[in-house]
Amino acid sequence: MSAGTDSPLFPGKFFISTVLEALETKSTMAGALGRRYLMRAAMAGIIIGLLYGAHYGVIAAFDQVTVGDGTLYQLGRLVAAVTFGWALVFIYYSRSELLTSNMMIVTIGAYHRRTTWGRALRLLGLCYVGNFVGGLLVALLVRFSTLAEGATLAQMVASVEHKLGFVTDGPTGWADLVVRAVLCNFCINLAMLLVYNGLIKDDLTKSLVMIVAVFIFAFLGLEHSVANTVLFTIVGLQEGIDVGLAAGNVGLALIGNFVGGGLLIGLYYAYVNDDSRWLRNNPPAS
Repeated sequence: MSAGTDSPLFPGKFFISTVLEALETKSTMAGALGRRYLMRAAMAGIIIGLLYGAHYGVIAAFDQVTVGDGTLYQLGRLVAAVTFGWALVFIYYSRSELLTSNMMIVTIGAYHRRTTWGRALRLLGLCYVGNFVGGLLVALLVRFSTLAEGATLAQMVASVEHKLGFVTDGPTGWADLVVRAVLCNFCINLAMLLVYNGLIKDDLTKSLVMIVAVFIFAFLGLEHSVANTVLFTIVGLQEGIDVGLAAGNVGLALIGNFVGGGLLIGLYYAYVNDDSRWLRNNPPAS
């Protein structure tokens, strides 16, 4: 990809250059500063754990409010989704490392031959381990506290049962889970595209973009591999969990997340903003 500013024909060149710069930093950290990279990834897992816990706490609180013959459960889902939406904002501005947004970054880097798929998978694997460690820390703290008890824990357990149900339902459930995972990371990385493309200058709009993206996935019940991992860990330490089914859910979510973020956003925008063949066939006038 040639250097330079965006053009009418290839308006995303700034976005691609920003992503490639981010990839170089991440690859260096994951290599020479591997321990510190794990710590950055662990912080993202901690943030996911805290905000996802708050998400279920908000739903539980609204569900306890009786109105007529029902409760405020649906309103609680709306407020909870907005609450969880701040997770991506906290991760971005704390410069933490989240697996699902890195799927887009390494795919663009592989397309432009700034990294190999081996190095890309190593970075993603290291990031996932860090995300899991951070989530495990939150799960351990919750296990020895009263943070997840009563109605909040009931909401978490019900969510886990629903998510594991995709796996036990066979191919139909697997397809449903993968589709939800594709759309989930499409939303997440669409937000990161808008944040990285240089058109949004103020932090408020960037934050709103990220909040809306996570709101969509949380409210619609889309599947996020890292959030699911953290939720399964919290509930598993509290109530126990079928590890095989949980692993199946996460595995399918990882595939869907990569398609949604890595291919539908990363590969798609890497290709449509690649002007190398155009310049070879249409050299600029001297």
